[in-house]
Amino acid sequence: MDRIRIVGGHKLDGVIPISGAKNAALPLMIASLLTDETLELHNVPRLADVSLLLRILSNHGVDHGIAGKRPGQTSETGQSIRLRARDIIDTCAPYELVSKMRASFWVIAPLLARMGEARVSLPGGCAIGTRPVDLLLMALEKLGAEVEIDGGYAVTRAPKGLRGAEFAFPKVTVGGTHVALMAASLARGTSVIDNAAREPEVVDLADCLVKMGARISGAGTSRIIVEGVARLGGAEHNVLPDRIETGTYAMAVAITGGDVLLEGARPELLQAALDVLSGAGIDISSTNAGVRVRRNGVGIEAVNVTTEPFPGFPTDLQAQLMALMTRGKGTSRIRETIFENRFMHVQELARLGARIRLDGDTAYVDGVARLKGAPVMATDLRASVSLVIAALAAEGETMVNRVYHLDRGFEALEKKLGRCGAEIERLSG
Repeated sequence: MDRIRIVGGHKLDGVIPISGAKNAALPLMIASLLTDETLELHNVPRLADVSLLLRILSNHGVDHGIAGKRPGQTSETGQSIRLRARDIIDTCAPYELVSKMRASFWVIAPLLARMGEARVSLPGGCAIGTRPVDLLLMALEKLGAEVEIDGGYAVTRAPKGLRGAEFAFPKVTVGGTHVALMAASLARGTSVIDNAAREPEVVDLADCLVKMGARISGAGTSRIIVEGVARLGGAEHNVLPDRIETGTYAMAVAITGGDVLLEGARPELLQAALDVLSGAGIDISSTNAGVRVRRNGVGIEAVNVTTEPFPGFPTDLQAQLMALMTRGKGTSRIRETIFENRFMHVQELARLGARIRLDGDTAYVDGVARLKGAPVMATDLRASVSLVIAALAAEGETMVNRVYHLDRGFEALEKKLGRCGAEIERLSG
């Protein structure tokens, strides 16, 4: 397994290009199953999860082609992928594929909507709490599907097609909203989805579906209305920039000091996180080219933060913020309300000298004057990058093990940081 070696203590200065959002690219790719025409996606990040999803879609009969390099493109600026599900040859998504990535469970919606049946393994992915799929299945039931669990598989049937319905999610669910949008687009009649997720990635999926011929209004609000259509067509769509990657690199600059332009970042996609950084004393400014992050000499102020659904502070930046606050002045309080079991990075940060106390869903982070490098182990995608952030500010060498988690969500991480002055390298084996 690859490892990443980091020698801390270097300021970051320069430009970091922000990749397309993984959390938008995956549902957009899955939406290709809704039509027999070609869906062309641009700015798709080069990530392990994208490659895995291409394998899963191929299993259903989706043909794909990755466009060659274009002028100005580098290995860090995303890729263009053409997807066409002319004929769906298999409505079963097997355990050996779905168990590697939870988002692949979402294929259940377009398979059911287009083919009238789907048999999809219950999912795997990051080990963050239970993350159940019951709300996703509830949405399909409301739209007229018969649902049963059989041998570790969700088996759904709608032999006469799905029909529009009005329903509310009991709690905000991004995956549930993705599934409901895709299924309702091909249902007969009108669907009203209340307490829908408002995340930018949901809006991006809705925008793409509209280009394909869907009739959707209200995406980005808590009530989405979908008027079903008989069929969807092809489209061309750009994946929006990754707000989690943006926030991650902003926190890396904040902990090391320096001056970095996050090229292509859109501040409105993570305003809550940028406001927290501003409150911590970090200089954040928006330009036509992206978001500029600076910290020169001033200390890092402690903060109190609670993770919330969009537009609140995202749970996917909680671990990174905790790493930053290990060097804060005073005690920071970070409360995690979205996922249980999402403090697995705490014990690894402690190996670098962090002082963190846990009390239920809340972490209290006492800032320390210095962190010291040590071998650490990644436990999930976001936790692993928090260790990279802390290591950038630690004295001496840190070795981050099990970095396959990083490859699932961060494109060319060591290249992007290394070009801005970090001493970072990937070691194979």
